[in-house]
Amino acid sequence: MRRRAELILRFTRAERWVHRTTAALTGVCLATAACLYLAPLAELVGNRPLVVTVHVWCGLALPVPLLLGLASRAVRADVTRLSRFTPADWQWLRAVRARAAHRPAGKFNAGQKLYAQWTLGSMLVIVGTGLLMWLTHLAPPSWRTGATFVHDWLAAAIAVVVAGHIRMAWRDREARLGMRTGLVERHWAEREHPQWQATDAEREHPHWQTTDAER
Repeated sequence: MRRRAELILRFTRAERWVHRTTAALTGVCLATAACLYLAPLAELVGNRPLVVTVHVWCGLALPVPLLLGLASRAVRADVTRLSRFTPADWQWLRAVRARAAHRPAGKFNAGQKLYAQWTLGSMLVIVGTGLLMWLTHLAPPSWRTGATFVHDWLAAAIAVVVAGHIRMAWRDREARLGMRTGLVERHWAEREHPQWQATDAEREHPHWQTTDAER
């Protein structure tokens, strides 16, 4: 049982909504892609036109949660953090390589920043190539062939990276609770994200409140 006095706010509702909605859309896109690409799944599910429609529209919607989330100051602050590498991030990467216990990190560590940057970049490419495949009049056949090649292999890479992301999250219960409830234990923040805990957490959210349902 986590004590309220020992909890600090890590993610606001807007930040959690962006993460959950993007994750849901990504999951649907990967599931429908598997149904379109793998014959056994295609036969099991059937109704290929419906699967294509769901895949296309969920793919087009992928950037929407982030774009809407930018209305939140907390989300904008996260985007700024995730897009900047600091000396501490390079130290974190060297510490991981050396398997050192002390790994300096702000609100997000270097691994999380790399994952976020990969996610945004791959999202833009996957949506762009998907549009070329869907709207056949936009480009000549050779372009569509190239787009199909990139789209298929990038989708496979995304599936692998997402699986790795889920695996890492599964190994850290407090990180999962932070994304689910928005709250993390103070000692976890001090251990995993010492620079964020020391400089940002309470200053940004000095008057957070929670309910029993959020614990």
